[in-house]
Amino acid sequence: MKPNTIQSIKNWATEDRPREKMLEKGREALSDAELIAILIGSGNSKETAVDLSRRILKVADDNLINLSQMSINELTSFNGIGEAKAVSIVAALELGRRRRFAEASKQTLIKNSKDAFEYFYMRMSDLEHEQFWVLLLNPANKVIKLAKVSDGGVNGTSADPKRIFKIALENNATAMMLCHNHPSGSVEPSDADKSITRSIVNGGKILDIKILDHLVVGIDNYFSFADSGLI
Repeated sequence: MKPNTIQSIKNWATEDRPREKMLEKGREALSDAELIAILIGSGNSKETAVDLSRRILKVADDNLINLSQMSINELTSFNGIGEAKAVSIVAALELGRRRRFAEASKQTLIKNSKDAFEYFYMRMSDLEHEQFWVLLLNPANKVIKLAKVSDGGVNGTSADPKRIFKIALENNATAMMLCHNHPSGSVEPSDADKSITRSIVNGGKILDIKILDHLVVGIDNYFSFADSGLI
């Protein structure tokens, strides 16, 4: 092999080739980088597909959530990643996101904050701006509807109690879960978050609509007002 020449994956030992490794050992045996290498197929003149995938993941802090937030333009900035390869990566991660939402949708009974988080997270995980959503429930805590209340900016979004209760009354909801996201990743509620929560809880008492929780969603984590004793 010539100096500075990257050995082709075809010349690797069979157990080290991502495709063959998956066929022989199953998908669970592959690292994230190896799975991405299968998607992109080849690297560049200095890196194998696996090495290139490792470098992309390193830029994303070895976090698939961070990787899913990369744009097509950001991915194509890597030598060896053209538009077609970038689209393949984005499409695969989007399928994973939709799969998780489909699994959450099967669970129609909301028993705790984690159940609610799974519903909300699939809608909000990759957002770069704030949104406010409500999960409407019937007397048995079964889901009636998931509804978006508002869009906002990077640092905030409005949550008009009148609009929230209008949605609840139109759908005959007897209880609600509130949720908004923090694109920064921090799930610590602000004073404004606490204030709007109090207003909605008080309005719910008048209309006999129970506010079970308010979740602040970050990057794969959340803060629960109910779990923290704030509702």
